[in-house]
Amino acid sequence: MSMHPLEIRSLNVAYNRKMVLWDADLFIRPGRSTAIVGPNGAGKSTLLKAALGLIPAASGEVLFYGEPLKKVRSRVAYVPQRESVDWDFPVSARDVVAMGLYKKIGWCLPVRARHRRMADEALADVGLADFAGRQISQLSGGQQQRVFLARALAQKAELHLMDEPFASVDAATEQAILTLLRRLKDQAGTVVCVHHDLDTVAEYFDDVVLLNMRVVAQGPASEVLTPDNLRKTYGARLTLLDEAVVDLSRPGAPR
Repeated sequence: MSMHPLEIRSLNVAYNRKMVLWDADLFIRPGRSTAIVGPNGAGKSTLLKAALGLIPAASGEVLFYGEPLKKVRSRVAYVPQRESVDWDFPVSARDVVAMGLYKKIGWCLPVRARHRRMADEALADVGLADFAGRQISQLSGGQQQRVFLARALAQKAELHLMDEPFASVDAATEQAILTLLRRLKDQAGTVVCVHHDLDTVAEYFDDVVLLNMRVVAQGPASEVLTPDNLRKTYGARLTLLDEAVVDLSRPGAPR
């Protein structure tokens, strides 16, 4: 049985008959933090959604801990892009976090006091102890992102998949997210994030998957983030990224 938390084999995904992922192969190493990096339209979010069955794949195989997702669903947590969530839905921050406790609560059963306490503890862990009863529509963008991180934390999963958790957040939320990612990894968890900032990827993550419709390269950030690999990934768009390439590829770059 595969020991990889996530393994993707020959994954192909199309929208309206247009291929957006071609023959993608990758594996995620356990106990590591991994960034999926590439230009806009490269298929980064599509890769996560197809792996989770949120959108259909044309072909390919996806295994979580060597099994189909339905057999190990409780071991996997997902934090979607904030823009994809209906923030007008009438639920509180506590309600959202409690959704991550479905395994303990049971489907269609009421949320009990102990579950609310668990949700409140997770909110406290992301600095939102005072916002548990607040409607999610009344929270700032950074606070909304923290709520979904708290939900993943409450789930106590082993693999955490996050779609651009650092996008459009304030500095305090970025640091809170980074602290949480490191905490999850220290607890023998595995973290995979779609990430957009080349300036921070080597500092924030252990491993990198470079993606542009196909997997260009994957492995430790210090080995993958080379000028050659980045040019293969970003092509002509790399002109604006030359400074980042130099920073990330130099010896002793931050890890």
